[in-house]
Amino acid sequence: MARSLYEWLWQHEFWLPPGITWEDMQESEDTHYPQPRDLLLSIPFALILVVIRCAFERAIALPLSTRLGVRDKQRPKVQPNPILETFYNTCRKNPEEGELLSLAKQCDLPVRKVEKWFRRRRNMDRPSLSKKFSEACWRFTFYIISFFTGLAVLYNKPWLWDHRECWTGYPQQPLQPSLFWYYMLELSFYWSLVFTLPFDVKRKDFKEQVVHHAATIFLISFSYCANYIRIGTLVMVIHDASDCFLEPTKIFNYMKWKKTCDSLFLIFSAVFLISRLVIYPYTVLYNTYYYSMEIFQPFFGYYFVNILLIILQLLHVFWSCLIIHMVCKFIIQGTMEKDMRSDTEESDKDEERNKIREKEKNGTMYFSNVTSNGYIQRNGSEPLDNRAHLANSHAKER
Repeated sequence: MARSLYEWLWQHEFWLPPGITWEDMQESEDTHYPQPRDLLLSIPFALILVVIRCAFERAIALPLSTRLGVRDKQRPKVQPNPILETFYNTCRKNPEEGELLSLAKQCDLPVRKVEKWFRRRRNMDRPSLSKKFSEACWRFTFYIISFFTGLAVLYNKPWLWDHRECWTGYPQQPLQPSLFWYYMLELSFYWSLVFTLPFDVKRKDFKEQVVHHAATIFLISFSYCANYIRIGTLVMVIHDASDCFLEPTKIFNYMKWKKTCDSLFLIFSAVFLISRLVIYPYTVLYNTYYYSMEIFQPFFGYYFVNILLIILQLLHVFWSCLIIHMVCKFIIQGTMEKDMRSDTEESDKDEERNKIREKEKNGTMYFSNVTSNGYIQRNGSEPLDNRAHLANSHAKER
């Protein structure tokens, strides 16, 4: 069964253009082609990156956060309560109103104290500012290294300047050592992100992150097996260009350098929109869809890779809409809108203010209802001076 599946999967009609078979892709002493088994090397390399990351965050990023004034908030700890802790771990972290009433009865506590317990317990699970700073520093360091590695590998390659060269001799394009190690670097990094997902900062788009990492690993692996190396290197360089500006934007945000953060976000937005909506469609999509047909007739791999690249472009359009929305908010309001992915810490003081506002609102509504129903009597129960004072105050507020 496994043998039949293996033979079906690696049919040359799926992976190679018409007229080319696997016999034509045999290696020699001087010529090497991408081999699927090479991808297994990315797993141990990813584990090495995880070790390097841990050492980097502990030895460099954390001390740097202290020097730059990144301070973690002092979070009040919750009183041990087995009933609430069990509900928090097994049911949900943010109980509804009926569940709060039931838990308050079981614990013999006021509902307000139960709400406060859950709020503080959620805050205890939220990552600290120094952890977010360290994670952003690691990603920034990698993206800088990866981007300039890509430029160093590609600057003298003909397909960087003449995109038709991506298909010259395809698929019999020998694999150069520099391209192999560039691919291993990128693939190992995304495997390392998968390995550290349970320990990284969990944002509201956690599930989307998992899908994104899986899709990226699949795209890199497929392009390697099908020898779309030249197109793959262009895709990776284009994507790393904007990521180099995103992570320092987060870093300065954690440092509370608002003006620097806003400026970097505008630069990131410009680079993202240009690279993903202009350069990528021309350099990759147009190249893969049209130029490749000058060399060979369409086959399964041609259609499959174009579908994957178009899906990636649709994601670019989606993210670009979000970025444009944030930039428009910044231009109109003069302040950057909070990242919808971030998880905001809850505060006891914030809740107190909300409750006071609700009480004031309810009190105003009650006063309005009372006056409209004629409950303020003219028999002396409400002094005339007080009524005049309220009327004058109301007029001033208007």
